[in-house]
Amino acid sequence: MKTNLIVIGKTANKHIAALVDDYKGRLKHYIPFEITYLQDARRNTGISQNQQKEQEAEMILKQINSADYVVLLDERGQTFTSMKLSAWLNKRQNTGRNIVFVIGGPYGFSQRMYDRADELISLSSLTFSHDLARLILTEQIYRACTILRGEQYHHE
Repeated sequence: MKTNLIVIGKTANKHIAALVDDYKGRLKHYIPFEITYLQDARRNTGISQNQQKEQEAEMILKQINSADYVVLLDERGQTFTSMKLSAWLNKRQNTGRNIVFVIGGPYGFSQRMYDRADELISLSSLTFSHDLARLILTEQIYRACTILRGEQYHHE
């Protein structure tokens, strides 16, 4: 079982990028974890927001297999505590399906992505920049893994 994070565009802030890489490195001790960076469709000038979402969906869907469990990060998604996220991750891992988290572009997802998604998750009722969302999600996956192993990273 692999876990992948698909994101649109590179992480702009080098300090946040370094932290994301740090948690990605830590996660390799627990689960196979990769981050796939896709080109930002905004580089195609003169396209509408809907066209941009469709172009991003096309790129994202090429990275996803039919058996993958696809989780979109979306403001309307389910929220978790860290403990509940660890239980959720454990349950998903036990299915044997690859988990693919997706953070969309600046305008969100096209309907095709919602149709393909198995689940929507929200990191918070607050809005974060895409860079921060990458960091928060990566850290929370790491935290969930340490909880599942009974390690002392998380304190209840």
